[in-house]
Amino acid sequence: MKIRIVSTILIAGALSLSSCQKKVLDLQSFSQQSDESAFSTADACQLSMYGVYDACQSGFYLGGAVRGYPFGAANIEQGDMRGEDMLNQAAFFQITYEATYNNASPNNQYMFETVYAMVNKANLTIEGVQGAGSKGIITAARALEYEAECRFLRAMGHHEMLIHLSKPYADGAGSQMGIIYRDFAVKDAATAAQAKAIKRGTIKVSDTYAKILADLDFAETNLPATAVVNTSGTAIKTYRASKAAAIALKMRVKMHKGDWAGVITEGNKLVPAAAPFVSTIGGWTLNAAVDGAFANNTTNESIFSIKNDATDNPGVNGALAQMLGDPSLGARGLVRVSPVIWSDPQWLCSDLRRTALYRTAGSPVNAVYTVKYRDYANSSDAAPQLRYAEVLLTLAEAEARQAAGTSVSTRGVALLNAVRNRAVTAPADQFTVASFANKNALISAILKERRIEFLAEGRRFGDIHRLALDPDFAPIAGGGIPGKVGSGGATAAMFNCAGATFTRSVPALAYSNFRFLWPVPLTETQQNTNYDQNPGY
Repeated sequence: MKIRIVSTILIAGALSLSSCQKKVLDLQSFSQQSDESAFSTADACQLSMYGVYDACQSGFYLGGAVRGYPFGAANIEQGDMRGEDMLNQAAFFQITYEATYNNASPNNQYMFETVYAMVNKANLTIEGVQGAGSKGIITAARALEYEAECRFLRAMGHHEMLIHLSKPYADGAGSQMGIIYRDFAVKDAATAAQAKAIKRGTIKVSDTYAKILADLDFAETNLPATAVVNTSGTAIKTYRASKAAAIALKMRVKMHKGDWAGVITEGNKLVPAAAPFVSTIGGWTLNAAVDGAFANNTTNESIFSIKNDATDNPGVNGALAQMLGDPSLGARGLVRVSPVIWSDPQWLCSDLRRTALYRTAGSPVNAVYTVKYRDYANSSDAAPQLRYAEVLLTLAEAEARQAAGTSVSTRGVALLNAVRNRAVTAPADQFTVASFANKNALISAILKERRIEFLAEGRRFGDIHRLALDPDFAPIAGGGIPGKVGSGGATAAMFNCAGATFTRSVPALAYSNFRFLWPVPLTETQQNTNYDQNPGY
């Protein structure tokens, strides 16, 4: 089945939902159909839905290559390289790492373009399944479910762009320039003109957040709580959006807004009042083993991930195992763990994650690689987007911030411990309420735990962005991106779990520097003058 469209984002000419794309979720064979019959059967509707997931997993790249844009690997690699805790080893991500990008730099250009391409496929599918539902081709309930999946993915894509292209919500309570939210399909000249008439400069960050949350509210209402079952009867859990995934993403979005009461409201839907923390929606919970979510990509900890497999993956120049893995295991090792976090003494030497999730090289150690992604031959590792560990730590931060006065939240400590104590097993090293002098000490510990727990999962820049103007927890004074070890410049003297002193030769980037934000790609602004460029570019 192919749907050829005119893209208002004006980025890739014709986009298609083709039969080859469905293999991300299902290997059942479908023959190609004409545009008119794209939603004429239940199978065709399902295939269209698979096409949207495929657009998340393997968008286009320079020269027609597949690099895992936007969510199959690229958002993780980009989020890591914009932060300081992963180290750029070679020229591949150097522009992102050192913030020397411009409006024609491929990595940020293709992230932008593939997000909007995925969004348009989602919008096409929404319209198609609505029509199929009204004609009785699929049930009304299934039409709503498909629409909810599309709106979940649409929200995830727009939030990714909001983090990279717009100032944080804290800057003027959402009054800074947001991004254009594509919530209708662009499929002909009329809809292209309609889309091009929307001027970015009239849109505030708060406007974009409102649309993201509206999509996620709809998704929560209409998505199933349990595993989705395809038409052949196979259950698909982690790789399909669910009610819990919509709630978990809402928690992240509200955290970025600083809406801590809202985070708690959402979090309470997924997290019981006391341990053991097992969600009543979907049964999501932590694995006992610190590497459980990576040894098996579909455990009850992995709420939502993007599926890769041996026949459909980001390839040697994009796959997570290849980019982040140890060359002695057959990987390229272009993204490594930085001494910045590895030598942070708050990350205890005895922490089980150091050995279960990372591999050191050299004697003495001069390189550290993650083994969160392990399929060096076939690149089939899933790209994790939402884990139950994130739900718990986001809720922990909200509880800590909402505590009265300077008091330490008992629940906040319990949620932090639920994640941390599976890796920090010595009772003397575990936290109690008495471990913290005040609420800020607890919040600081939660933020450090996020850096450790989500290392090599692309979450760091999101925290740098949202905390930029935080009066107590900005990553650097005045906000901005912390300094980094120079590309390929790590030495053995820098790696010491008890702490090490070294120079960060890539200087910090102040929040006031225009490069704190990405540019809108030249390919967009040349053809759509209403997609206003960020200042400085």
